[in-house]
Amino acid sequence: MVISKKSLQFLLVTFLSCMPLVTFANPTADSLQNHTENAAPVAEAHGETGHSAEKEFNATELINDHIGDSHEFHIADYDGHPITFYLPVILWTNNGLEIFSSEQFHHDNEGHHVVDVNGQKLVRFNEVIFYADKFETLTEDERKNGAFAFDARPLDFSITKNVFSMLMSALILFFLFLAVARSYNKNKLAPKGIAGFLEPLVIFVRDEIAIPNIGTKKYAKYMPYLLTIFFFIWINNLIGLIPFFPFSSNLTGNIFFTFVLAFITFLVTSLSANKEYWKHIFMPPVPKALYPIMIPVEIIGMLTKPFALMIRLFANITAGHIIILSLVSLIFIFKTVAVAPISGAFVLFMSVLEMLVAALQAYVFTLLTALFIGQAVAEHDHH
Repeated sequence: MVISKKSLQFLLVTFLSCMPLVTFANPTADSLQNHTENAAPVAEAHGETGHSAEKEFNATELINDHIGDSHEFHIADYDGHPITFYLPVILWTNNGLEIFSSEQFHHDNEGHHVVDVNGQKLVRFNEVIFYADKFETLTEDERKNGAFAFDARPLDFSITKNVFSMLMSALILFFLFLAVARSYNKNKLAPKGIAGFLEPLVIFVRDEIAIPNIGTKKYAKYMPYLLTIFFFIWINNLIGLIPFFPFSSNLTGNIFFTFVLAFITFLVTSLSANKEYWKHIFMPPVPKALYPIMIPVEIIGMLTKPFALMIRLFANITAGHIIILSLVSLIFIFKTVAVAPISGAFVLFMSVLEMLVAALQAYVFTLLTALFIGQAVAEHDHH
């Protein structure tokens, strides 16, 4: 099924409207930075060429930059300058709401470049935006844990790479299932096109995940949620494997994102639970003398379920990205192209494996969610 012309026109207009955000880096700022970096070796000794000042490759820094969140997309480098897609910075400051482009930071992520926004001085350090005056008073450890220094920074509601990816995946899901719905309206017989691809997946979630774990009587109530998290996680896992703009973000490898998904599952499970579920937690089938021990154990068990969901998805996706980036880094660590064939072969193997993991982790998260819901709504026969 093909998406309607209006939908394609909307996407085209949106893309064209964002094109001004794709710019080259500020040549003035770049030349100033290069001048500062090259001044030291010249002043240090006469007659030195400055090659010794070449920055050593840091694999850890590369990996952290790629798996972490960011206020901009680095697309490529051209003629010594980065080509960047800048995202909007949305802050709630002491003076109220402030919106501006991340281009104003000039690629600085070390807290050096000060941005003046309506009289407020702001700096960015490790992708966290601080008030410049309060940033100077922080210790090195406080700066590294700056996300929790709420007194030193404004509230950040910016459209970062991960938020951009989340919105994009939501649009992809919307248009995919809109196309499926229109396909069924026009063709009452066997599904064709995208509907023919998605229908077996929907049936799989229903017959292999929802019904066996929740039961035939109540599974339909939770199918929308199960289908949403299955396709949402799967699509975002695949987006993270595509290494170029507008993809490449590591949304499902962000522990805050997996925490929210796990917390929603916890809420759905808790709010759907029947009285027998709560009775088993607060009145476990053991002698009353053991209640002081068993009740805390049951409560901890109730909380460890969403915790396991959160850690499993985060750890598996992040580990895959780290392994692939580490294999690529070997070429630069050994400084020889002789490593490239071996490294490239392993990267190709890991990329294919990660495509399997992308679907597997979506399946496991959905399966465990259905299992937890099924335990909460299960009705036990009393004889």
